[in-house]
Formats: sequence, C-alpha cells, structure tokens
Amino acid sequence: MGKTQHPGPQKKAKLPAPKYWVSPIPFGLGKIKPQHIRDTMKIAWDNKDNIGYATRIITKGVCDGCALGVSGLYDQTLDGPHVCTTRLNVLRLNTMPAIQPEILHADIDELRKYDSTELRKLGRIPYPMIRRKGERKFSRITWDDAMDLIAEKMKKLDPKQYAFYLTARGITNESYYVAAKVARFLGTNHIDNASRICHAPSKTALKRSIGVGASTSNYLDWIGTDVLLFWGSVASNSSPVSSKYMLEAKKKGTKIIVVNPYREPAMDQYWIPSNPESALFGTKIADDFYQVNIGGDIAFMHGIMKHWFDMEEKAYGSAINHEFVEGHVNGYEELKEKVQDQSWEDIIESSGVSKVRIIELAELLANSKNAVYAWALGLTMHSFATDNISQVANLALLRGHLGRKHAGLMPFRGHSSVQGSGEMGADPFVLPGGGWDEKNVERMEKLWGFDLPNWQGDIVGVTLENIVLPEDHERKVKLYYLSGGNFLETMPDPDFIEQALSKLEIRVHQDIILNTSTLVDAKEAVIVLPAKTRYEQEGGGTSTSTERMVYFSPEITGNKNMIEEARAEWKIYIELAKRVKPETAQLVDFADGQAIREEIAKANPDYHGIQHLKKQGDVFQWGGAWLCEDGICPTPDGRGTLIPVDIPDLNKKPEQFIITSRRGKQFNSMVYKEVDPLNGAGRYDVLMSPVDGQKLSIAEGEGIVVYNGFGVFQGTAKFVDIAQGNLEVHFPEGNYLLPRGRYEKFAGIPDYNITVNVEKAERYNARKDTQYLEKPIADLETEVG
Repeated sequence: MGKTQHPGPQKKAKLPAPKYWVSPIPFGLGKIKPQHIRDTMKIAWDNKDNIGYATRIITKGVCDGCALGVSGLYDQTLDGPHVCTTRLNVLRLNTMPAIQPEILHADIDELRKYDSTELRKLGRIPYPMIRRKGERKFSRITWDDAMDLIAEKMKKLDPKQYAFYLTARGITNESYYVAAKVARFLGTNHIDNASRICHAPSKTALKRSIGVGASTSNYLDWIGTDVLLFWGSVASNSSPVSSKYMLEAKKKGTKIIVVNPYREPAMDQYWIPSNPESALFGTKIADDFYQVNIGGDIAFMHGIMKHWFDMEEKAYGSAINHEFVEGHVNGYEELKEKVQDQSWEDIIESSGVSKVRIIELAELLANSKNAVYAWALGLTMHSFATDNISQVANLALLRGHLGRKHAGLMPFRGHSSVQGSGEMGADPFVLPGGGWDEKNVERMEKLWGFDLPNWQGDIVGVTLENIVLPEDHERKVKLYYLSGGNFLETMPDPDFIEQALSKLEIRVHQDIILNTSTLVDAKEAVIVLPAKTRYEQEGGGTSTSTERMVYFSPEITGNKNMIEEARAEWKIYIELAKRVKPETAQLVDFADGQAIREEIAKANPDYHGIQHLKKQGDVFQWGGAWLCEDGICPTPDGRGTLIPVDIPDLNKKPEQFIITSRRGKQFNSMVYKEVDPLNGAGRYDVLMSPVDGQKLSIAEGEGIVVYNGFGVFQGTAKFVDIAQGNLEVHFPEGNYLLPRGRYEKFAGIPDYNITVNVEKAERYNARKDTQYLEKPIADLETEVG
C-alpha cells in the first residue's frame, strides 16, 4: 500500500466563534499581552535602511525562525498569509549592515561591556578576523590566511583533538550535510548540533518506541482531532503561527489540553495578530491545564495508564485499543505489570496531581478516537528525557493513536531545520540515512569514497569537558570549530564553560554576528569568519520543518547592506578540506547547492525528492503524511514497542524546590525584550506559587536568593499560577544553578532541572556573613529591579 500524501493547505473556517473570545474589549486593552501591531511597526522601523530586501525575505524566503516551515507568507496547513513576531524579530540579522570598524577593533574589554543583545545589534561580522594570545583587539585577516592557520593547526592535531559544532540559526540542510561529510573526511567524529540541547531525546525515544525519530503526524492533524495534548510546551510563544492552527482546531471541536507546572498565560489566552477575530477579541486556547510537578510527568502518565487498566478490569476494550496492540505492538504484558506495580500514593506524590484529576484525563483519552500528543522542552531537558517521551509513546500505542489522520506523536521543535541536522549526519551517533551500524557505514563509505573514522565521537557537553583534560590525553580537544552558537548562554555552569573555551588552543567562530563567547580568550588564537545567511546562499538552500516538510528557500538578491566578504557556510567547509587534505579533497567538493541535493537524495533515502527542489515554493514531505501508517512501524518486525519506565527519584528534600528554566520574549538564547509581554516578568524574576511565598514569609516583588551546591541566583519573587514546590527562572540567566556533567543517558542532553533552596535575600546575606561556607560561591552580579 502506498504512502498517503499530504493534501496541502486547507481553508480556514469563515464564521467567528465568540465562545472562544477572551474579552469583548477590542485588542485586550488593559491586559498584559503582546503588543503585536506596535512591535511590527518597530521592526519595520529597525529595517528601514534595507526595507526592500527585508520585504523580499518575508515574501520569498523560508522562515529562519521556528520549525513550522512557512515559505514566503504561506505554509502547508492553512491557506492565507502567515507572519509572526518571532520571524520579524530574527529579520534584522539578515538585513543589518556591518559593525562599525571603530567598535569592532576597540579594546577587547570595551567589547566585553556589551551583552549578547547589544552585540547582536551592533551589526554583522564584515570580514575574517583574528585575535592572537596577548592581543587586545581583533585585527583583519584575509580569508586565505585564516583558512591556512586553521588547516595548519588541524594537520598537527590528532583528529580526536578537534571538533565541530553547528547551531540552528538558519543553517540549511546543504550546510549540515557538507559539514558532516567534511568532518568525517578530516578524520573526526566529534561533530554535534543544537538539537543536543533541545530535542535529541525525542529522537532516541521515538527510535526505540516506534523505529523512527521524527514527528509521525502533521499540523493538519491538529484540526479536528478529538484531543490535542501539549506537554511542557508553550507553542504560542515559541511558534506563534501555531496558535492559528489551534483556533481552527477548536472551531472543529478539538479539546486542547496543556500539561505544564505553570499555567502559561500564552497557552491560556492569546491574541493572534494575523487572524482579525483573534487580534480583536483574543482566543481562549487551552480547555484545561494539568499542573504537574517538574519531573512528575512519568508518574502522571503511569496514573493515566493505571486507570486504563482498572477500566479494562470492568469492561474489556473500554480503554485499550486491543486490535491495534495485538496487531502492531510488543511488550504489552511487561508494561501492564510495571504500571500496576505503581501505587497511587507514589503517582500522586511525584506528579503533584490528584487522583480525581488524573482519572478525568485518562477517561477523556480513553473515549477519544483520535489524539495528537505534542511536546517540547518541558519533557526533553531532563536527565530521564528519553523515558519521558517513551512514556508518551506508550499512551499513544495503547490507544492506537498513531499512523493515521488526526493521530500521532509530535516533538514540537523550535528551530527552522534543526530537524535536518541529524538527518544530514551532523551528529556523533548518526550518518545520513541511518546510524553507525556496520551496514550503513559500509554504504556511506562506498558513496563518499573514503573510510570513516571507526571510533565514537563525543556530544557537545563532553567535548567541552574534554578541553580541560591533561595535555597528553588523546581526546584533549585543542581546536573547536563553531558554526554559530553561544555555549556561555546555552550550557549549564557558564563559569566552567568560559574557562573551557579559554583553554582551547584555537577557537573558530563562523557566524554572522558577534556574541559573548566570541570575546573569550584562547591560548593561541580566536579566528572569526563571516558567514552568509540562509537567504544569501548561492543557488538557495533547503530546510526541514517539524512535520518533515523539506522546503526550498531561494537565494534572495538586492541586499543593500551586503557583506562582501561573507561566504556560504558549506563553501567554507569545503575550502577547509582542500587545505587540510588537498590530495583527496575532490571527494568532498561540490560545484553548487544542486550537486549537494543530488547527493543528499542518495545518502539519505528518506530525502529522495530533495533533488527536485529548485525554486521558491518547492516542497516535499519525506515519509508521506503519516509515519507508521496503518500501525506499521519502520522496525525489524514492523511493530512498535511499549517501554516500561520507572518514576524518577529527584532527591528532593521536603524544604527544597525543583527549578526549571523558561523562555521569555526570546528566540533560543537571543533575548528580544527585558520584560515578558505575556506575564510581565523581568529577566531576574523567579516565578513561584503565592502559597510557597506565604510559607517562607516572602512578599511579591521582594528580593530572594535561589541557591544550591552549584551556584547562586539573586532575583525577585513573582507570584504566578504554578504548582507548589516548583520554580521557574529565565534561560540563560538561571544557568548558574545548573551542574555540568549531568547528561541524559540515551541522548546526552544536559539536565536543565535541579533542586534548590530559597531564602529572603536579607536573611541569606546575613547568614552568609556569619557562617563559614565550605564552598564559597561567587554571587551572580545582577541589578534587580
């Protein structure tokens, strides 16, 4: 049976739905909410020096913001134009002029006075630069000299001593693919990408549960499914266009359920700017919130399944889809035994949700023919993330919510084309089209024409730790080649990260802008290379959305602020290969983007079709409309597997809190507003329950200290509707509380959740003055207020 193809965009419902309005007062006047129209006017003003080019990017390019995949102003879900503030905020990165030379070549301490937001606003990197040991300023250097320096260093090092990293900022599939190929050609498997710090566990979990690490369904499946369940996701903030899909889903009768410790205002009420009805009156998005404890999701899902098995005792088939399970699923009895072993006491304590409420959701799902399960960083950024997501897969498999219209599993990704990074092989565990198994290695060696290094490469966190290994260690990383990214603001323990980055002999930053990590010293030299944006890449490029749509984004001409010396990222990698191994570099050379796409189609069979994408609007979806269609999974026996998992022990003492991080008005670590327009929180506000505040005699707006054995965070108490015992701070400001070296055992994502203590600032500081602390912790210097 052939794969069902995606039908393309659907028409929106014509009639308004007043029952979902937030308020009859137009534009939510007087409420804390985003000012979309005002923000859009400001962005237009910021781009006024290059407005023609900015307009062409919006109308012709594939969005380099979130992973929904809007091509020009259109997508594959709903007809009509779409644009959002996330995309508009990122726009200036593509249109701005070069940094002024007097700022760029100022004393390094002058540059270090800027934070990343200020550095971003200075403009683009105009030409290659170097700052050698002891030098106070960046100096201009030619491309040839820069590439020779990097190549000479690589020739002297063992390939285990250098590494590559690629971020998710607008990088195309072509660049990911060439980087993956060049790294292996040069002899290293140390190559990693930004999904390691967001959705890597989604891939590992889905791979073991259903045999494929990608979303099985489409956004279209949201519209008309019985239940759309968002787990640890603020979709309306990270991917605002998705709120349009939610409104359409509600009009078709879909119930939207949010599982999250904090009743996120943007998932409760949202004003969708490009929908006139919602822009005026707002939309009530969630039908219900389940405020689970941070780390309590596995227990919560055990509770749902426990009630399902109780329902089955009374009436066979009332909760489990036995026909689907018998035909398509392994491990039923083992999972049932594991679930029935859990006590309700443990489930309630870990999840923080009452038995009555858990039963309520269990019965809703049991009575739903269809459901789409979507999740984001609330499930992935844990030390047990793969288990979290396999537990979601368990729910879908038991109900048969897989492989058909209006049903499926969806990791809700945050970055355009980060889905493609692993599928192109820019990952230490995979190659294009598969893993590091003997058969795939042999296939790729034949296609590429050279032997692959036969040792396991390291993930980004371990690579950073390997920089500080003893001098003679064979894995001591001495050169790190970074395409974008700022580890100072994305990894736990920023003090250690800064120390590690400064211990590298050579650090290469291939980027479009400076960030705080670019300014850290290195033992020999920091080399900065100006990259082209996605829209400047000769011959265009492709990106892969959350729903596996591969879009072609054309080269967009007419940039008034053109950076003459910037180069396409994939071309820089080839240039490097030619200098390190000139005698065989023809093996990794490509004439143009089309030649790369031709090879990608051979390297990753799922991507057969990418070679036909040549002009604006060209798109195809790998895998068809649904993966695991008709319940048949891409596993050796064609069946999915139920994975029994344990309730994690968070080692939390009664007086402690669990803390996690959240985004404000930002795109990954790029902050666009100091105050979150969705809840009025500042960057150093600590979100907590008023009940917890009362217990600790803390008043709203009072200075507090959040601390543990790893770090100290000084902030201000902000009372919100969050589950008791749970706190949220902004990312990256709160990363000082996170320990390094705690990785998820399957996917290697760092753990972004930790136990902490909370005290009034005055009490903490008074106590600190009188008590000798075994491990003095440097205060985080922040201005609060």
